Amino acid sequence: MSAEKNHLCPGSGIIFFLALPLVWAGVPQPAAAAEPRIVTIYNFVRDSDYRIPDSKAALYEATAQELEVVKRVKAPATFALQYDALMDTNYQNLFKAKLGAEDEIAAWWEIPEELVERAGLKWRGRHEWDPEADVGFSPGYTPDERRRLVDAYMADFKGIFGYYPRTVGSWYIDEVTLEYMARKYGIVASCNCKDQIGTDFYTLWGGYWNQAYYPSRLDAYMPAQTKAGQIDVPIFRMLGSDPIYQGYSAGMWTLEPVYPAAGGSAGWVGWYLNNLIHEPCLAFGYAQAGQENSFGWEAMKAGLTEQVSVLSKLAKAGEIQVETLAQAGQWFRRYYSLTPPTAVVALDDWKHEGRKAVWYDSRYYRVNVFWQNGVFFIRDLHCFDESVVSPTHSTALTNTSLAYETLPVMDCASWRGAGTKALGMWPVLLDADDTTSPMTAEGPPVVKELDAKELSIEQSLTGGGRFSIVCGEKSITCAGVNGQGQPLHWAWDLVGGDGQKAVVRAVTVEGIKYKFAGTDYELRLPPESGSCRKMGNDEIRVSADGSGKLVLNLGQH
Repeated sequence: MSAEKNHLCPGSGIIFFLALPLVWAGVPQPAAAAEPRIVTIYNFVRDSDYRIPDSKAALYEATAQELEVVKRVKAPATFALQYDALMDTNYQNLFKAKLGAEDEIAAWWEIPEELVERAGLKWRGRHEWDPEADVGFSPGYTPDERRRLVDAYMADFKGIFGYYPRTVGSWYIDEVTLEYMARKYGIVASCNCKDQIGTDFYTLWGGYWNQAYYPSRLDAYMPAQTKAGQIDVPIFRMLGSDPIYQGYSAGMWTLEPVYPAAGGSAGWVGWYLNNLIHEPCLAFGYAQAGQENSFGWEAMKAGLTEQVSVLSKLAKAGEIQVETLAQAGQWFRRYYSLTPPTAVVALDDWKHEGRKAVWYDSRYYRVNVFWQNGVFFIRDLHCFDESVVSPTHSTALTNTSLAYETLPVMDCASWRGAGTKALGMWPVLLDADDTTSPMTAEGPPVVKELDAKELSIEQSLTGGGRFSIVCGEKSITCAGVNGQGQPLHWAWDLVGGDGQKAVVRAVTVEGIKYKFAGTDYELRLPPESGSCRKMGNDEIRVSADGSGKLVLNLGQH
């Protein structure tokens, strides 16, 4: 995968790698939270890659070595086979001989020429495997063709291994394919790519940030809100995204071991896993480790070997549970009939530059609160709506790139702005004449779980007082008091910039009405709980009521 080109919001810069010691060398202390922290070692397997000399031998060596690494520490792992690898007897013999009862052989859903022809379709790619989205991924085919591709793969998988795969993964799988795989072949889980903008021409942005969600029957990237509207197959997010930098700065900040400043760095991995284990996560914490074989063994060898060793030690210490994707999916389905709220929290910056990030996801929305340069603000807020129909739900993708998004209220990663104010939802103090001053942080925030669904963020303010944000399943409740415990006169100032993609249709006292990609939605305030108004510079101010409290309703979809 190539590097992303993006920015921190605000005031981004090039990120330089700092070599850090492993945060918790030696025997780790038990995790404080009771929720499970699940890690899946997931290696997906292609048979050949036109970009690599002598690719069949190089990719086979990488997979064989990956298998040896996990077998040495007896860690369960998932190996997901693209169809060309499935049909290669070298891989068949390797997995039949070496995989144990705790391991999983799964399906990897990129579409090579061999599978297309096996399904009786015409290949349109430039090579035997082509990563362009309209030929290499399921949305590039009509719904009927997608089902034919599934039938062909499943028949041959069962003929070789004697059963159907329990899970199927890809950078992206459409909802028609997922529903058919679940209904006819009984898959229990899937996985898709982390959120990213433009990497390898694939954009997934605004979705359930990490962990897992039940997708809408109309759009596999969109979390569903109801049992009737969902496919009962949880989709786990891949690659282990850095909650501070991934998508907001140049480079790849994921758990993938081929990236030396991130997943290939013992220091970064220690920081990432320490957050996973010890910070609040609500329902459960999750990370996907492992590597695609196209990078080759030498590129992943050091990072993957170290990661697997650390994960094995953490599992033995009871800090994490290393599970196959099928095991994780079965656990999720057993405990959750609807997508649960989860959180990803990073209150220390591995770069030691003072940034912090809190992500909260529910089946109704996601929000990211961010700290930088002594201030805090909402960097990201997207709504989810299961009634939104994917642009490729009933027709084939015709572009060589793919892009799936949700419904933005604030999006500092993909919007662009010009002017004196940076993008974001900024908390501001209001004077008697309605002039503003920034609300600045004094000391670190305190983040804790109030119950199974609510996450509390408490921030002390410069000059006294405190500000609280409570993320609930359908709403965000904010409140501020001064040093004497009296209500603050404050507001959120929404700065969307010239490049704001969400069209503001109307601003009323009760809320803001938006349109994005043909869908109408709104940010709504409860009756007599604060107010909204449009400012002269195209900003929008959402003010708290006289008690210093403000509720943002996000559960109307």
